[in-house]
Amino acid sequence: MEAMEAMEGARSVETPRKEEEDEEEPTTLEGARCVSARHELLLTLDNADKPCPESYRRNSPNEVGLMAVAENFQRQYSHLCPDRKPLLLCPTNEWGVKKFVSTTLRPTATDHLELFTWQGCASFVADFLSLEPLEPPENLPGSLFSPTLVLQSQKATCLESSTLLCSLLLGANYDAYCVSGYATKDTCLLDRSLLRCPLLAAPPQQDGTSEQDPLENKYLVKPATELRSRFMTQQEEKKKKLEVEEQQEGERQAADPLWGLRVHCWVLVLSGSRGVLQNLFIDPLTGDSHAPDDQRFLGVESVWNHLNYYVNMQDCSSGCADMAFDLEDLSRWEPLLYGALSTKQLALCIARKKEREMMSRLLKEEKQEEEGEEPVVFEMPRSWVSYINISKEDLEIRWPGGQKTTRYRKAKLEHFAPHLNPDGLVRRLATYKDLACTEEVTVKSCYQQRNDHLEEAEINAADDSTTERFTRGRTFYLLLHRFWSRSQQHHMRFSSAARVDGLARRTLSLRDMTETFEGRKDFLFHRHAVFLKDPHLSTADSDEEVQEEEQLQEVLERFHRDQSKPANIDVAERLFLLAEGRIEVTYHLEDHRCVASRRSFVKPLGSTERKKAEDFRPDMVSSFQVDASEEPLKNMTLSQMLDDLVEDEQQVALQISMSRKEVADILTCREKEKQSVGLPFSPWTTSGAAKARGERQEMERQAEEEEWWLQERKKDILAPLLIRLGDPQALSAEDARRLYLECLAESKWRLVEKAELIQQRFEQETQELQRKQQWYQKNQQSMASLDREEYQKYCAEKTLRIGVAKRRLSMHMTAAPLEYQNLDVRLRNDPRLAPHLLT
Repeated sequence: MEAMEAMEGARSVETPRKEEEDEEEPTTLEGARCVSARHELLLTLDNADKPCPESYRRNSPNEVGLMAVAENFQRQYSHLCPDRKPLLLCPTNEWGVKKFVSTTLRPTATDHLELFTWQGCASFVADFLSLEPLEPPENLPGSLFSPTLVLQSQKATCLESSTLLCSLLLGANYDAYCVSGYATKDTCLLDRSLLRCPLLAAPPQQDGTSEQDPLENKYLVKPATELRSRFMTQQEEKKKKLEVEEQQEGERQAADPLWGLRVHCWVLVLSGSRGVLQNLFIDPLTGDSHAPDDQRFLGVESVWNHLNYYVNMQDCSSGCADMAFDLEDLSRWEPLLYGALSTKQLALCIARKKEREMMSRLLKEEKQEEEGEEPVVFEMPRSWVSYINISKEDLEIRWPGGQKTTRYRKAKLEHFAPHLNPDGLVRRLATYKDLACTEEVTVKSCYQQRNDHLEEAEINAADDSTTERFTRGRTFYLLLHRFWSRSQQHHMRFSSAARVDGLARRTLSLRDMTETFEGRKDFLFHRHAVFLKDPHLSTADSDEEVQEEEQLQEVLERFHRDQSKPANIDVAERLFLLAEGRIEVTYHLEDHRCVASRRSFVKPLGSTERKKAEDFRPDMVSSFQVDASEEPLKNMTLSQMLDDLVEDEQQVALQISMSRKEVADILTCREKEKQSVGLPFSPWTTSGAAKARGERQEMERQAEEEEWWLQERKKDILAPLLIRLGDPQALSAEDARRLYLECLAESKWRLVEKAELIQQRFEQETQELQRKQQWYQKNQQSMASLDREEYQKYCAEKTLRIGVAKRRLSMHMTAAPLEYQNLDVRLRNDPRLAPHLLT
């Protein structure tokens, strides 16, 4: 009770008690400038762009009164709680001026859709800023830079990142608070080396009662026992056991001597606003949300927003699991400004004000006397920070320098800004076999806006495979291509709806090829071809097309059910045994049957030079009909059926040849595309708009140069002289010679005049330099250092001008004879003067 009464005394501290204090001049604390390298660097960056606002350098009278309240609160807090660390109340900003932490928050509403939710704000802050660890990690920072400067430098401590994130969340109407407390070492240092990358799929759970495990069949023949050496088996088990122990020892986290003492700052979002159902913590370093009982957060000292500052009076020895975040409960949270408006009270005040306005309209003659009776309390001053401006370019570049690397457990994740890499790479995820990340297992790269529509490429070193995924719209309607270099196997997926043949998947190896179709009118959905010899992935010539049927060993086709036909005549499967010269046809099952009808055909021998083609015989067909009551087919029908199957076999062989050629064309196209990767820019992005603007300016410049060249072409050196003669159509010999001599004389006069002007400029600059040197010889004993620097700058500038004039004069003396000679040649070659000058 005594502690609470003493803390109530801190609430009721009167700040400006006299009118003279209100009239007191704003104080400045520029003498307390930070001298660290980081402070000086950021201060220089802030001054380089634009002048600093006055609120950054000075404190207003309200801020002075607030700091007096905070100082009194800090003294009483240290007296009542000597075992706890001092509170983070008034750190210095980038100008060395003490500012209260609540006034550093600037609620900012942006017009970017990505920042309308807490997920978007947290993700942007985590990506845009790089971490500056606290030094020492167990003490509160002595400075808190403004969010505007943090956005310029893209470097921030956990406190500054939380301030920026909380400002964005407050502007988005979230009930957000900055939290000062303690966290684990990994959380404070942003160390994710022991965490699994969130982009990696969760490992499958090993469960003995899995439903997917096949049931053991006791009637199967047991396989032969594999003979292995017991000694070799024991050695392998010992080796694996040692490897597991070394791995577990490397993964075991060392005990942190500062456990529970490392200072960290994060953001608290209370439930009840913007659809937030439960209280949640947001780590500004990662952008992830966590429950308040998360074990990585070890304790809370205080929380604050732009309206008030609250000190935690609850026990945090077991973490934050048992904490209550009802900030209006004075037994658990001690406010700095007693009676100041909270977020809930502010909402209630707005509702009451609207209710009063409505009542005043209904009861105009009655006056509400409640107004003015409320006690006057000290309210939080407005923020001293300027408006937080986040540009579209910041959202696009996203990461410091346009890229960011994060280490996970046996993985490394890299992010890149769009258009930063010439190949369009925006993300790369590499997984490793060991914790040291030295042996790569897979590398998955994601791309954007490539002209070859490549979206993702994955290289797997375990099975030596390469997988490429494409967006819709590329040639051949290819969506996926997986290639195994060891087995020379290709697996491709296509957009079946866009292709005429309805091809969905194709797998081609050295020995066989499998194709899957969707939505075909002939109901074909599967085709499997087996080759006699290894096919070569090259463009098929006419000879190869002829030999295609000889290269095929067998082809299997399967069809869906065609409901318009009876099942006993609807083909379900066709097997072309080209090596054996047979064709087998299996029909669909009837509804009440368990065995399907089938037929087997033997192809007749083809014609040769010595023998004609073999005729159809009844023994070439063997049939099995499920319904014995049905009449067997006539020989003529069977002969026609065999002819149709032989023709279909040739068409199938041709289609397989075209499929292999298409695979070869796809591989050739991919090789060309890899050599010339292009990124078509979009004018709706900042980089694309800048590139489009540059191209437009270049086009305008070229158009101006072309226009100027055309205008110069229109100019004629004889035009002024011809005007004097009345612009005659033809010139006499006397006029031609006179024009020739006058033109040379004017050119000579201009060249001499130009040389004289350059000579005069050279002499003038030389005389001025000499006079300045004479003045310096007389006054050098009494000159200040500033005057000496100005004299040296003047001499350097004059020396440069004299050298330029001398160089121009030398160049002109060299070029003048050549120019005069070129003019003479041009006049002699002029078609209007040449006939008269030659005579």
